[in-house]
Amino acid sequence: MIERVIEPRRRDLGGFEVARLLPAPGRRMVGPFVFLDRMGPARFAAGLPSTTDVRPHPHIGLSTLTYLFEGEIMHRDSVGSEQPIRPGEVNWMTAGRGITHSERFERARREGGPMDGLQAWVALPTQDEETDPAFSHYAAAELPQLSDGGVRRRLIAGEAYGARSPVRTHSPLFYVYSELEAGARETLPDGFAERAAYVIEGEVEAHGSRFAAGQLLVLAKGADAVLEARSPARLMLLGGEPVGERFLEWNFVSSSRERIEQAKADWRAGRMKLPDLDDREYIPLPD
Repeated sequence: MIERVIEPRRRDLGGFEVARLLPAPGRRMVGPFVFLDRMGPARFAAGLPSTTDVRPHPHIGLSTLTYLFEGEIMHRDSVGSEQPIRPGEVNWMTAGRGITHSERFERARREGGPMDGLQAWVALPTQDEETDPAFSHYAAAELPQLSDGGVRRRLIAGEAYGARSPVRTHSPLFYVYSELEAGARETLPDGFAERAAYVIEGEVEAHGSRFAAGQLLVLAKGADAVLEARSPARLMLLGGEPVGERFLEWNFVSSSRERIEQAKADWRAGRMKLPDLDDREYIPLPD
């Protein structure tokens, strides 16, 4: 049932740790999901240095999906958006032919507090890679809530369990937050070519093997996918239909290496507009 277990690779971003799950050696994508980072868990003291913020930077060819368990992040982008995201809400940003944005921990800087969440990048289908950039925010109350015995789910994006999220996506996928009581069993959505489950908290078992918090479980194609909670557990379920090979360099995703080189040149030359409300600094193109 479990094809691969991906262990997190941790990075310190100046007092704030993230765990990289995708891309991973031997597994670049799961369905259209080309990137998955766990942000935290962390607890910030008031007066957090501004160097912890993610300064304005560019993207092409993808949609970003930010979902928080704790804390708050302020998003600003080059299509004029300014939107804090809080636990249970969705910030969905489509880069398409090009967008820039920043992510700042302004509330934590003022007040201190926890920070924990996931950021995913979803590769756009080839025909949509150059679509107009856009941003949408969805309140927690807009997302379908699904209960099944000792399992409580929030359908963040896509379709699963007979429900559909209002989040506008470009290809078939699912992204589901699931809370399990001890002994409860979670069955992953079927009908998708590629599926995975990230263990946020607790411990789950499948076919006699146990898996711990922090691991990303990539399921074998066509397998009956049932995970049993050995303790109270939280999962993020994700997957969908592949969109084809994608190249990823820095913040750029594309089916074309040449398009990535063009995006790099555009950023280096200052041809990509900075966020309307955050245009005084930016992250330079890495060497």
